[in-house]
Amino acid sequence: MNFAAFHSQAPVSGYSIALHGGAGTLDESTLSDEQQRAIHAALRSALAVGERLLENGGDALDAVEATVVALEECPFFNAGVGACLSWEGDHELDAAIMDGRDLGSGAVAGVREVRNPIRAARAVMERSEHVLLGGAGADRFARSCGLEMVDNGFFTTALRREHWEALRTERAESDARLSDPFRFGTVGAVARDRNGHLAAATSTGGVTNKRWGRIGDSPIIGAGTYADDRSCAISCTGKGELFIRESVGHEISARMRLAGQSLASASRELLEGPLKISGGAGGLIAVDRDGRLSLDFNSRGMYRAWRIEGERACSAIELGVVEYMD
Repeated sequence: MNFAAFHSQAPVSGYSIALHGGAGTLDESTLSDEQQRAIHAALRSALAVGERLLENGGDALDAVEATVVALEECPFFNAGVGACLSWEGDHELDAAIMDGRDLGSGAVAGVREVRNPIRAARAVMERSEHVLLGGAGADRFARSCGLEMVDNGFFTTALRREHWEALRTERAESDARLSDPFRFGTVGAVARDRNGHLAAATSTGGVTNKRWGRIGDSPIIGAGTYADDRSCAISCTGKGELFIRESVGHEISARMRLAGQSLASASRELLEGPLKISGGAGGLIAVDRDGRLSLDFNSRGMYRAWRIEGERACSAIELGVVEYMD
């Protein structure tokens, strides 16, 4: 089986869950065996967090939030601890979450002090009348909700600072990006629970050296994050501006609801059509209302892991490099 694009075929009576840790130009030569093992372990650990909730009868919304929190706490990925640095050398974080039962949505953009942006996004959904809050106001809201707050430097890792400093030397930005195996590290999760409900969550630090409060697709409902029990739940990763222009999440859902396309067909057509033609490198994870999973990308690789109830769990960090879990 070609794991570059994983599409499950049979309907699922139980739960399904998938996560991603970003898609981009991955090069085997830049990752040591030890690094690959550590990343696999991180993917497995995060997957297990969400899976335990679903196994115990929990709902999809709780599962995707918990999975993304685990990824935000892992320094390998561009979200939470390990987020990339902006032009000014600090961190501006984005996140979104969506409940497929009623299209409930919450998102934050450009937050700097809330430890887990995905928790702030859920607070926006459940504890405010809004969908998207940004900047200092979003941080103040998170604080008022009693969420854990940290100094902005909490998110910095040596790897991210090294990459940021390299981009500010005379070396070309493109060369520095290509040499960075962690360039695209946006994280996300999608799930279908045993009751047939769907949810999606996405969190990111954006892109290295971003300026002027740039915001990508991750916190944009209908672009990088979307969930609707009538169709699918989706979390995207890649060149955010293009995912926004194509409204990827909603577009896939609409193709399924209105044109009768399958999840696999709709996601593949977008990734190989409009996104690829316009230069969009990236990928997505998705689950449909029958529990079928689609993990697809048009870039060199994508960090990913998935589990369908009753089947073995899998994790992958490179094109064709797949490990199984018992």
